[in-house]
Amino acid sequence: MATTTRLYKGKRYTTHLLRRTYRENGKVKHQTLGNLSHLPEDAIEMIRKRLRGEPVGSAEQWRKLRSYPHGHVAAALGMLEDIGLDQVLASRRSRQRDLVVAMILARILHPGSKLATSRALADETAQSSLGLELELGATDSDELYQAMDWMLARQRRIENKLARKHLEDGTLLLYDVSSSYYTGQCSQLVQYGYSRDGKKGFAQIIYGLLCNREGCPIAVEVFSGNTADPNTLASQIHKVRKRFGIQRVVMVGDRGMITSRRIDQEMRDVEGLDWISALRADQIKKLASQETIRPSLFDEHDLAEVSSPDFPGERLILCRNPALARERAQSREALLQATEAELEKIVQATRRSRRPLRGQTRIAERVGRVLGRSKVSKHFDYQATEEGLSYWRQQQKIEQEAAIDGLYIIRTSVDSKTMSAEDTVDAYKDLALVERAFRSMKTVDLKVRPIHHRLGDRIRAHVFLCMLAYYLEWHMRRRLRPILFDDHEPEAAQADRSNPVAPAPRSEAAKAKDAHKQTEAGEPVTSFQDLLAHLATLTKDRIRISDAGPEADTGSDLYMLTEPTALQQRAFDLLGVSPQ
Repeated sequence: MATTTRLYKGKRYTTHLLRRTYRENGKVKHQTLGNLSHLPEDAIEMIRKRLRGEPVGSAEQWRKLRSYPHGHVAAALGMLEDIGLDQVLASRRSRQRDLVVAMILARILHPGSKLATSRALADETAQSSLGLELELGATDSDELYQAMDWMLARQRRIENKLARKHLEDGTLLLYDVSSSYYTGQCSQLVQYGYSRDGKKGFAQIIYGLLCNREGCPIAVEVFSGNTADPNTLASQIHKVRKRFGIQRVVMVGDRGMITSRRIDQEMRDVEGLDWISALRADQIKKLASQETIRPSLFDEHDLAEVSSPDFPGERLILCRNPALARERAQSREALLQATEAELEKIVQATRRSRRPLRGQTRIAERVGRVLGRSKVSKHFDYQATEEGLSYWRQQQKIEQEAAIDGLYIIRTSVDSKTMSAEDTVDAYKDLALVERAFRSMKTVDLKVRPIHHRLGDRIRAHVFLCMLAYYLEWHMRRRLRPILFDDHEPEAAQADRSNPVAPAPRSEAAKAKDAHKQTEAGEPVTSFQDLLAHLATLTKDRIRISDAGPEADTGSDLYMLTEPTALQQRAFDLLGVSPQ
């Protein structure tokens, strides 16, 4: 250790530098490893003694005041800075930016209400070293709400930066919507509508998520809870073409999103705008009745391409999944037999000797209840009389439905030179990546629900915050794939894939992980949440070296990390961050 002293304007300055001396080409050189001047004098003296090999003191002088779970914070915060998400939020560091960063990380590490988050950041009730690492000091829920308002005001700017980073002209975009129930009735956004959560009696909000081809989230928008899916599409097209400045784009949405009406009204005549979607069941039945769909098309392949005057300027890609066809046929036959068993009970009730079921109206009501529960009422017909019941299957309708079992049709305006039929099918199936994002945001990781915010803008800010948290998680998962159950060699699986209609296969490496629960190097394979929990066992310990009591100056405190396990070190290496 080298200590230098200098005078400047009558004031004495002392500098303590940790140096390494070595010889190179016959000359002695010095390398400065660190500046220790900011440490308290007793800590510097301790380091000086240890460098000389002298004992520091008794163990009683080392008092461990607190252990903060730290490894998961270091991993997430280091990753956030590595991908530049802090710079996307704002180019200059500020109190508001640090608070937003803290809330993004908190959604991944320990999601909760803003009150719970503010308490988790406080030193005396800290759940981790997050508040310590960001040097937030005292904060409360009101300050977090103000930071959310600051973030929402910058949402357009943030999404524009993400678009410039992950999108380019001619790109393919995935778009889908989901909903979340709301426990309150204050905001105009909250309305009753079709609930994807299955929560009857609760109002809800709708939000649409825009992702690139790999599933990386770019933008999110919140809509009133009674908004129909297709009515959210126009704002996304405007956002992509006007705000993001992308003139050539292919929008991918499901059959309930990109409908024929939406195409004719908002998309068909827009230059540079193409789409990939699918036909509804009634449209498929109509094509089948016109003999556009013929069984001979699938003699050699499960994929065929046709055209129809009902869909001018579009390619129709017919896909038949034999496994799905068998599954639906078996399911339908099971439902038919179960319904027949219930109807037979009614027949026997009309024939019993004691108190037989009588009356055409009563018998018809019993039949109606059975057919209403079975979901196959369209496949049955019956005749009820005053004293009996007869029923039969409508075999022609059953055969018509069976003819399209396992069949789905992709519709697209992209020409075959730009995108082959196989690539088009793969692009439509990529919508599963948006579903994965919704599943992560709603249930698995980030817990967007329950929503208690009373103001519409706070609800928008909350959903946007969850999207940014998923953006960070998406990048973390991609780098951690070798030690997660996720497939870390999807390109190899795609290269070996011969049938795009069949379910996407897992690579051989991923199958080996599933079978043995460890990597080829013998490392344990885990889930993302379990890995975060294991990283949290790497703690940052607050130590005081002093003979004074608990009221001693905190400036004499030191922080030490526990040694990382092999799995923790492997995670840090994959992320490219340091636990320090």
